[in-house]
Amino acid sequence: MPIKCLIVDDEPLAIEILQSYVDRVETLELVGTCSNAVQAFEVLKKEPVDLLFLDIQMPKLTGIEFLKALNPIPQVIFTTAYREYAVESYELSVLDYLLKPIAFDRFLMAINKVVENGNTSVEVVREEAESMQSDDPFLFLKVDRKMVKVYLKDITYIESLKDYVRVKTEAGKELISLQKISYLEKKLPADCFQRVHKSYIISVKKISAYSNTSIEIGETEIPIGRSYKSEVMKVLSGQNAG
Repeated sequence: MPIKCLIVDDEPLAIEILQSYVDRVETLELVGTCSNAVQAFEVLKKEPVDLLFLDIQMPKLTGIEFLKALNPIPQVIFTTAYREYAVESYELSVLDYLLKPIAFDRFLMAINKVVENGNTSVEVVREEAESMQSDDPFLFLKVDRKMVKVYLKDITYIESLKDYVRVKTEAGKELISLQKISYLEKKLPADCFQRVHKSYIISVKKISAYSNTSIEIGETEIPIGRSYKSEVMKVLSGQNAG
């Protein structure tokens, strides 16, 4: 199955170069090109894609603002002339960061990352998006070489393992997936899941006890990070009031 991609860039020459590169790679299929993020929103409403080539400095809406507003989020490769956004792109779980002018061999290295990361099909992305509006929402996690369906109601907590996450379920099951915790934080509904530490996201409904410094889920004690404490206590106080 081809990797469907969309180019979003306000520079016609940059679009032309990327389009020529995409045409030279058999596994890529170009869905379209957009000169700004607003146009890209309209395209994605009609046809979800697997991969975005996304410029950062654009009129109306920057690439970073656009990415933060997306749900679900396809795989993303930033294409930019500015080095200073590299750290923020890493925090957003962007797959690669290409500096203009982009050489074809560097472009191919980025595409290899897409393939290695296990390109998620459009059907899976669409099914996930629809599930988030249902009574029994779920997401897919890449575990080994399979896409595994995980119902949100079964998740107790998620732990970051650098480039991987460990997802624990109520049945005691443990899933290790190549995924950044920041990516899952954006996908999970904020009314059910809470980031409590740089390394942990917890299911609010699964909390059995808590203090000023930690949360208990079953027999597991999870620390509350200093920078997350204020927001976590606000959420927990709201739970008590409810």
